[in-house]
Amino acid sequence: MSNAQIECRDLWKIYGANSQKAMEAVLKDNLTKEEVRDQFDCVLGVRNASFSVKEGEIFCIMGLSGSGKSTLVRHVNRLIEPTSGQIHVAGQRVDTMAEPELRLLRAETIGMVFQHMALWPHRTLGENVGFGLEVRDVPYEARREAAIKALEAMDLSGWIDHYPDQLSGGMQQRVGLARALAADPEILLMDEPFSALDPLIRRQLQDQFLELSAKLKKTTLFITHDLDEAIRMGDHIAIMNDGEIVQIGTPEEIVTNPKDDYVAEFVKGISRVSLVHAETIMEPLEGRAATNKTIQTGAELSAIIDCFLDDQEPLTVVDPDGNSVGHITIKAALTALRG
Repeated sequence: MSNAQIECRDLWKIYGANSQKAMEAVLKDNLTKEEVRDQFDCVLGVRNASFSVKEGEIFCIMGLSGSGKSTLVRHVNRLIEPTSGQIHVAGQRVDTMAEPELRLLRAETIGMVFQHMALWPHRTLGENVGFGLEVRDVPYEARREAAIKALEAMDLSGWIDHYPDQLSGGMQQRVGLARALAADPEILLMDEPFSALDPLIRRQLQDQFLELSAKLKKTTLFITHDLDEAIRMGDHIAIMNDGEIVQIGTPEEIVTNPKDDYVAEFVKGISRVSLVHAETIMEPLEGRAATNKTIQTGAELSAIIDCFLDDQEPLTVVDPDGNSVGHITIKAALTALRG
């Protein structure tokens, strides 16, 4: 086992009565999703997926509807049983875990946030938020104190005794996040938590979650169908298609070096000004003399382009120690902007 907080190895999920026969045929003949359906009346949900998530990282899994991303995330807390493969969470083997230990893992280690919060309308926000602790027989006063803190973290101070129907959609989504945070889990599984919200509210919640994530250092598996959201939220991104992980990389790697046409189609409309950095597009000095016009290796493309507005002389790229490590021409900058 590696030092990853979440790790899936060679994970497969095939739905249907003939799933094992279908699995054998896929491994033998490399059948497509359509061939599995036609020959065995089975659905190939996840195909040989492997990934790992480091402690404190936000790892985004994205893809179109039906790509398998939600199916994949539900394997992590074993809401779905895998057909084959291994699942490790917080140093524990989840796919072979007995039911009592699995319930404990779900209650204490993993919190889950869904697109639709399903808050109980007959319970106050405090009772909704503290429900996970109630299931664990935590005393009422401790539950209420945890609920107050979680609601405060989501800018809902003073709302603890109100009911869900008194809140807007965005506020209800905050309650859902507070419910996941109240139990103080190590890991958060978030399945398109903001996708049903208006763009402005969605961005506000993204900002709020990023701020909380940096403060609390929760390990997060974040599911989305929106590449802009994945790029904004994720330290790493996995792109799925037909149940298979097509590419894993940082936002910059995904945008600047798509693995195939499918990924390239996804990223072609994405702005690169805040994603591409100097070290990515710089060229070797190769005997060129360094100039006084310099920029740091970590500078974003937007800052690089600004440097060329008044003067098209090449930029010298310097590392944090002040050493000249490369140069950037205006052609390289514009090519990177165009993609």
